Amino acid sequence: MQVLHELPKFDNPDMLVGTETGDDAGVYRLSADLAIVNTVDFFTPIVDDPYVFGQISATNALSDVYAMGGEPKTCMNIVCFPKDKMDIDILGEILKGGADKVKESGAVVIGGHSIIDEEIKFGMAVTGTIHPDKIFRNVGVQEGDALVLTKPLGTGIITTALKRGKASQESVDAAVKSMTTLNAVASKIARKYPVHACSDITGFGVMGHGMGMAHGSGVTLVFESAKLPLLPDAVRLAEKGYITGGCKRTRDYLGDKMSVDKSVSEGLLEIALDPQTSGGLMIAIAKRQVAELISDLHAAGVTEAVEIGYATSLQKPWVRLV
Repeated sequence: MQVLHELPKFDNPDMLVGTETGDDAGVYRLSADLAIVNTVDFFTPIVDDPYVFGQISATNALSDVYAMGGEPKTCMNIVCFPKDKMDIDILGEILKGGADKVKESGAVVIGGHSIIDEEIKFGMAVTGTIHPDKIFRNVGVQEGDALVLTKPLGTGIITTALKRGKASQESVDAAVKSMTTLNAVASKIARKYPVHACSDITGFGVMGHGMGMAHGSGVTLVFESAKLPLLPDAVRLAEKGYITGGCKRTRDYLGDKMSVDKSVSEGLLEIALDPQTSGGLMIAIAKRQVAELISDLHAAGVTEAVEIGYATSLQKPWVRLV
């Protein structure tokens, strides 16, 4: 984001969402009732199974379109692969995993680009569609809103422990299930409600993405640590020190923009900062509608959706963990 501030600004009335607020995707209006949603995401493997890695990467890339309230339509593969050092069949499995998730979403893979690299990287550029008047933004949270999260937390901690051979099979299986679950249903249900703001929780964790929403909306967000949905063993692993570099960077970035109640354990703080891969949607909605939204999410199969906090009038710091 720091580099983006130094780039030339684009002035186009049809560019409905650009880089200004660090939103999940860009949106460009084609007509009065049609806009396209554009996003791109790729990263190095976080699990050993190449097929599962492909699934996770695709699910993660598709998520940004869902976070904006859109429907994914086309995907293009982005591949970095050390072809002289690894069996090409590994790449085939990665691509198959990605393709299967794209099929599940109803979108199509229409091409891609590959380069030779020392390390595997895979992801997708995704284009979706949306009505110009029905875009979910990461700004617009109102005082008194409730905050709903649709997936449990801890994927960064668990995959870090996995790399060191310290994660239980139960925690790995739960993390993989979460990371390969599309946010399609959660987005579809949310679109039935007058959502004030929405973002998917990914590389900056709940607190980091919460900071972006709070700052852009001019409110303070309060997260209740006891209500955070947790993947199995995530707290114990966090307390053992299986923390990602991203978690440390987010903590440093937030600094005095964040406050943490003395009653909050170090493990829960680390989970609130933990960068998620293919995390859930965080939805800001009027308090009077939160119970109905969560009930509808549960009925549709998004059973781990839960209220995790609320918005108050601006009382710096921007985000609080209590």
